[in-house]
Amino acid sequence: MLYLASQSPRRRELLGQIGEDHRILEVNVEEIRAPGEPADAYVSRVALDKARAGFARVMDEPGARVLGADTEVVLGGEVFGKPRDAADAVAMLGRLAGREHRVLSTVWLVEAGGERQAVSVSTVRFAPLSGRAIASYVATGECFGKAGAYAIQGAAAAFVEHLSGSYSGVMGLPLFETFQLLHGQ
Repeated sequence: MLYLASQSPRRRELLGQIGEDHRILEVNVEEIRAPGEPADAYVSRVALDKARAGFARVMDEPGARVLGADTEVVLGGEVFGKPRDAADAVAMLGRLAGREHRVLSTVWLVEAGGERQAVSVSTVRFAPLSGRAIASYVATGECFGKAGAYAIQGAAAAFVEHLSGSYSGVMGLPLFETFQLLHGQ
């Protein structure tokens, strides 16, 4: 049985999109970047912590497999987590406006036979955005609970001038990489 250690409705939907039957395991893992921890190491560690926490709950089930994932927006070396409030969301989007940033998405598969990972790195360039456009977007509430304060699958798609990489990875679960990971390819 495949389990997804995630509270994200987007990850649940994406995993179902590639036909993977799964159950949800809600895990509580701290997402705090250690001082000096590189962004890619942080994203990988959080995803692995989620998968391991989930596996610890189902390890006695024969054939249990647990996926854990984390996705973060990175500008320069700074990791943009989820906005704390509207002012934080406005500040994040203002910094991303007219610039290119990376979206790191790491997936770990933990099972009795071991642990394996897949990584997706996408580059997103936002168009220049007016203060009014940012405020209007933040007022929709779509920005909350999203790394970098935006949902590419929602209204923020209008901000994206260019995307290189994985659209589903920017959403939170890179489907190509996840499929390869699950099927040992």
